[in-house]
Amino acid sequence: MPGSANLFSELSSHWKEGEKVALETGSGKKYRFRDILAVTARLSNALAASGVKPGDRVAVQVEKSPKALFLYLACLRAGAAYLPLNTAYTGAELDYFLRDSESTVFVCRPEDRTAGAKLAKDAGVSHCYTLGTSGSGSLMRLAADQSDVFEDIPRAEHDLAAILYTSGTTGRSKGAMLTHRNLSSNARALIETWRFTEADVLLHALPIFHTHGLFVASNVALMSGASMLFLPKFDLDQIFRLLPRATTMMGVPTFYVRLLADPRLTREATQHMRLFISGSAPLLPEVYRSFLDRTGLAILERYGMTETGMNTSNPYEGERVPGTVGFPLPGVELRITDPETNRPLVEGEVGMIEVRGPNVFKGYWRMPEKTKAEFRHDGFFITGDLGKIDSTGYVHIVGRGRDLVISGGYNVYPKEVESEIDSLSGIVESAVIGVPHPDFGEGVVAVAVKAEGSCVTEAQIAETLKKRLANYKLPKRVLFVDALPRNTMGKVQKNLLREEYCDLFKR
Repeated sequence: MPGSANLFSELSSHWKEGEKVALETGSGKKYRFRDILAVTARLSNALAASGVKPGDRVAVQVEKSPKALFLYLACLRAGAAYLPLNTAYTGAELDYFLRDSESTVFVCRPEDRTAGAKLAKDAGVSHCYTLGTSGSGSLMRLAADQSDVFEDIPRAEHDLAAILYTSGTTGRSKGAMLTHRNLSSNARALIETWRFTEADVLLHALPIFHTHGLFVASNVALMSGASMLFLPKFDLDQIFRLLPRATTMMGVPTFYVRLLADPRLTREATQHMRLFISGSAPLLPEVYRSFLDRTGLAILERYGMTETGMNTSNPYEGERVPGTVGFPLPGVELRITDPETNRPLVEGEVGMIEVRGPNVFKGYWRMPEKTKAEFRHDGFFITGDLGKIDSTGYVHIVGRGRDLVISGGYNVYPKEVESEIDSLSGIVESAVIGVPHPDFGEGVVAVAVKAEGSCVTEAQIAETLKKRLANYKLPKRVLFVDALPRNTMGKVQKNLLREEYCDLFKR
């Protein structure tokens, strides 16, 4: 709409061919762009009929489906703030999110109807609706009686479009407030950087309760007028069946590890693909190289977070350097600072990554002091990630600030130690953590996964690392596990490892 910054209005302005298929499910059900306009209008009218006003929060915990994506779009149209919730969250966690956000509407799975209604009532939420993967449930029944015409609610660029709660591993979860400008500017920067056009077909197998699947994948496809092959989850048989029809895919590193383990991954199978993108967790250089060898295609790795959307990307044209996340996106400024003094650091020095740009969130929901503490006086956001910029300008992520190990007064960056361990024969991957140590404050501990059939030992790893790392960086123990704990987006949950091994060095 003229004069409005409503993200939906901007997305739909690119849907010039209403009859074009915008989204197709794995079972072959198709939705044209004009279908999306109609169903989101009905949903927007249903929200309005439920008393949802501009700025109100709509909390949603449902399985991935086209109608779930359309509900997000309907919230944008209605001027509401969309609040997606991980499908793994428990009742206790949901109670906190509903109360903290003071949501007007809660949408849950049909099988959770009774528990969801009680949660909503106890939290003071006005309405609880259900939405199933096939479009069943009370929300779509309500929407069926509504008009398929809806005038998008005008929004200012700094009005809320969504609230995403962070994981809360270091305290209670914080609601990151994302504006229409945050999401629209980021989508435009990614479309430019990754060369998306209406000719693209995105293979979408990511969850949509997270930045990656909802804002990066979906917004980029919708804003560029591209089509999506929309899968409920990552399924190898479905992926290989649909791959010949796709041009692009976004995934987490686990997707690529699973693809590499399948003999169907060949140059022939991927010959129609122009781009594979990886994010949400670090991509091992070995996975990058193996994928390149098998397909002839270099995975493009990028870097982002809940509070900022995407910050950097390896180049579309030019070298995609494994182990790096490329350069700042158009409009994004990035610098490295000393965590203690806040002074800017020179190239090659490891420090705190700070970013500034239209992609950076508005702040934490009802946490003004926390918000103030996370921003510099000049508007740079302190990401909490440690990194460096090399001599060619590529950004390297070293690890989370809270993952830094301080052993005997020396800083140990886990990524450096992990890279050495991961390069060893017989090792699939590793995670380096710091746990309480009576002499050193923290002791460096490596938790590693062996390759199948590998007989590598702790002593062998220790002996090899002595030749490659300073003494203070050497793990005091190397422990072996079948698999590293990961969250739904594939990130290794080091907090769980720290909890599990916290008594390792107790006397």
